[in-house]
Amino acid sequence: MAGGINANGGFGDDDLPEASEINVTPFIDVILVLLIIFMVAAPLSTVDAPVELPVSTAKPQPRPEKPVFLTLKADLAMVLGEQPVTNEQLAQALDAQTKSDREQRIFVRADQSVSYGEVVKLMNTLRAAGYLKIALVGLEGPSAPAPAASEIPAAPASPAGPQP
Repeated sequence: MAGGINANGGFGDDDLPEASEINVTPFIDVILVLLIIFMVAAPLSTVDAPVELPVSTAKPQPRPEKPVFLTLKADLAMVLGEQPVTNEQLAQALDAQTKSDREQRIFVRADQSVSYGEVVKLMNTLRAAGYLKIALVGLEGPSAPAPAASEIPAAPASPAGPQP
């Protein structure tokens, strides 16, 4: 028998020799596929990517006959219409001006130097008084791109009065 296996010292018909070394090729293939998946997915999962938010081009709503303006000045003093009010007097003054109509919209104007936290406190005070329809008032201007996150100044650690 030419080219045959020795029957005495050879292997059986269906027996293959055992491999004593580890075949790492499939392991490397799996690792490379996972690496590619993570390389593609990692940039998509970042939250702090710089983005330019769009400017609202909504048309201004018609103004009511007698709007109720509540102004929060730079020194955190409140003015309801033309009359100064304190935080404790606010609910009573709003009831007097709106004739206790809690469905009337309250237009909140806040100085741009007032911190966001102070505006939220004012809105919470309005909500506690029962006024849930609140509108924030801003200036109309040209459609300019919103400032990038690096261009927004950091808020002071404590509320500061007007700067000289």
